[in-house]
Amino acid sequence: MSAGALRLERVTRRYDSGPPAVDRLTLELAQGELMALVGASGSGKSTTLRMAAGYETPDEGGVFLDGRDITRLPPQRRGFGMVFQHYALFPHMSVADNVAFGLEARGMKKSARMTRAREALESVGLGGKAERPVQSLSGGEQQRVALARALVIEPPILLLDEPLSNLDPTLRETTREELRQMLRRLNVTALFVTHDQEDAFAIADRVALLRGGLLLQVGTSEELYDRPASREVAEFIGRATLLPARDEGTHAVVRMGGREQRLRVSRPADAGDGRLGSASVVLRPESLAFAPPGSDSGWPGEVRTRRFAGGSTVYRVAIGHEGDAGHVEVELTTSERRVREGERVLVSVAHEPVALVRS
Repeated sequence: MSAGALRLERVTRRYDSGPPAVDRLTLELAQGELMALVGASGSGKSTTLRMAAGYETPDEGGVFLDGRDITRLPPQRRGFGMVFQHYALFPHMSVADNVAFGLEARGMKKSARMTRAREALESVGLGGKAERPVQSLSGGEQQRVALARALVIEPPILLLDEPLSNLDPTLRETTREELRQMLRRLNVTALFVTHDQEDAFAIADRVALLRGGLLLQVGTSEELYDRPASREVAEFIGRATLLPARDEGTHAVVRMGGREQRLRVSRPADAGDGRLGSASVVLRPESLAFAPPGSDSGWPGEVRTRRFAGGSTVYRVAIGHEGDAGHVEVELTTSERRVREGERVLVSVAHEPVALVRS
């Protein structure tokens, strides 16, 4: 593979008089890094990918490959590999012919391109299926054919648009593990769009979260989950309950149901040493537990619903009274204490620190 360090520098894309689809976004991928663009529909992630690919030209800012400005280069001159959401395979061609198509467009002789196509298929575990009709393959195998077709041109950058969205849940889980292993083995720099957080967490080295064209946070999956930069990040990534809190520096105090809990907190990176005037703690279901009956700690509440989730059970608990009320989710392993719907409980924080964000 060629070297491939990609930088998008303050790129902005507008389509009409409304807010920009992408607004002054800066991202940098090191050579060999896997990065996911995550966000709701309309967040700007697909527009960002298209600007990287050359299918969209930014109104402001630039795109750089290994320090070279490629902002105005058309897609075919960038040499990037692209895996589309629906794979865009040719149903009348064999697997090998699909993979070799991009080399034919580059003028490579048939014997050479078929050799390269078979090598690419070997790299994705489909070496024995080169002559098969592409329509005879499973969804996961077709995804690997699309990946081989993108890799056969030896691109400096691989771009993927919702690469796993067409797969059923079981196949999706297996395929994303294979995809990460393949990309790691090939040491390719990859930028991919997904609306599925589990896909992003399973594949990417870092995740960039977009909303309304703005970059909210970029970091490892653990950083976004455990140390969200804002309330918006905390609400989008994973499941969480956000409760008003009094910021006391290394700790925060949360009052519900007539009781207070003082919790150790991790703070946003830009908070510095100053206290947050209006703050909330981020409580993940797995960070909570039920205190033993009769305990003098915990918020009193009532279990409203319970949901079995295989290795765990998720409880939704109503806490407090009018004016001092809230709901939290508590996730416990199935081997832990079981609680019935309607049962009175005490909810405590079992794992600290918890994240603190501006309200």
